[in-house]
Formats: sequence, structure tokens, C-alpha cells
Amino acid sequence: MALLRYLDVVLVVAALPFVLLAELPLLGYAVGAGAWIAQRALGAAVEHYAARSGELRRQIGLNVASSLVRAWGVGGAILAVGLAGEREDGLTAAVLVLVAFTVYFGLALILHSVSKGRA
Repeated sequence: MALLRYLDVVLVVAALPFVLLAELPLLGYAVGAGAWIAQRALGAAVEHYAARSGELRRQIGLNVASSLVRAWGVGGAILAVGLAGEREDGLTAAVLVLVAFTVYFGLALILHSVSKGRA
């Protein structure tokens, strides 16, 4: 189940050989992958901390604030690599993050439904 929960991270790492074969910009891949993995690690840490707090209002506040900060962080990383490097670097980072988010979001919906017994 843990592999399924972090399938997006596995796919981001597994994309490296394809990025190399297609001769896509490595800087864009590195920044996109780094930003995605960092925000997922931060999200897991905040979820764990929020769940231990026991107070529902605090849990919701921490998770919402974490989501906003993580989204802005990833977006900022994509923008920064696109401006600092070549436009192709930004495009590579953006496509990588878009695919990772799509997998993450789809699996989150499925796993949430399964855990609630609605599947």
C-alpha cells in the first residue's frame, strides 16, 4: 500500500532514464523532481504532525496552510528554473510536476474511497 501511496514519487524517479534518452533538459528534470519530492516529504511530515495534535481545527489549518505553501513552492521552482535556465528547463519541470500531480491526485481519490469503503 505504501508503494501505491507514493507511486507519484516512484514515477518521478523512474522518469530519469527517459529524460536522458530523449535528451530533455536535465536542469528542468532535477528542479522539477527535487521540488516535487521535497513538497511530498513536507506534506507527509505535516500530515503526521497534524494527526498527532488531536485537535481537528488545528489539523485542518496545518494541512490547508501546508498545501498552499507546497503549491507556491513548486510553482516558484518551475518559474525560477524557467527564468534562470532555458525555457525548455521550465517546460520540462512543469510537465514532470503536472504528470506527478495527476498521478498523486488520482491515487489520493481512489485510496480515500477505498479506505472509506466506498469503492
